Amino acid sequence: MSRIQATFARLGTQRRKALIPYVTAGDPYADVTVELMLAMARAGADVIELGVPFSDPMADGPVIQKASERALAKGITLTHVLEMVREFRRQDDATPVVLMGYANPVERFGLERFVAEAKAAGVDGVLVVDYPPEECETFAAALKAQGLDPIFLLAPTSTDERVARIGRLASGYVYYVSLKGVTGAGHLDTGAVADAMPRLRRHVPIPLGVGFGIRDGATAAAVARHADAVVIGSALVQLIESQTRDNAAIQAAAFIREIRAALDA
Repeated sequence: MSRIQATFARLGTQRRKALIPYVTAGDPYADVTVELMLAMARAGADVIELGVPFSDPMADGPVIQKASERALAKGITLTHVLEMVREFRRQDDATPVVLMGYANPVERFGLERFVAEAKAAGVDGVLVVDYPPEECETFAAALKAQGLDPIFLLAPTSTDERVARIGRLASGYVYYVSLKGVTGAGHLDTGAVADAMPRLRRHVPIPLGVGFGIRDGATAAAVARHADAVVIGSALVQLIESQTRDNAAIQAAAFIREIRAALDA
């Protein structure tokens, strides 16, 4: 059982929902990412999504696009991201880490090398936004062979056929994009999320996380009534982007504690 699977199993017995924050590796400061991750884990994050900077993050809105630009300007590469995970693992061997990014950096790194080094670094899951399930069965199998969870996106427009295919390929959890748009959009419809869950659960036997548009404790709690996890990225990235080096982790932890309290209330 992977760290991700064990985490969801534990939360299930506690009748609690998973909180999954996202930060871009290297932003707002290259030497603060690990401190951010540790602070969020201590504050109540159950899984951490660590974004791999990319020059053309087409699924992301302006907040995360700018975070990628800032990280790339600092020279952050996939090699650096894996080293951040290694450093995190020296202090936290329990909190799952998911790398979230795009195909280009992974393919430039080399698929086989990426899978091996991700495993060695202590990564638990991988979500490649622009790898459609129809084209990455081999990649998903390679991840699973190393004990890593391949994680996929579903959207309101996903057909039953695609949902079923992802239900067969994915492990760990599936990330449901709550709206038609990019990350950070402000028009989350929790009613639509509630309506979508029964159809998805018919085909997806693993936990369902919901993200895009979750900005605070109220929206997180509303989504958590229907999903197994909430994913929150743009609001967190926007919060820390203007912080000083010393304050970034402190502010991130305070934000995570607020969301955690709302989920547990």
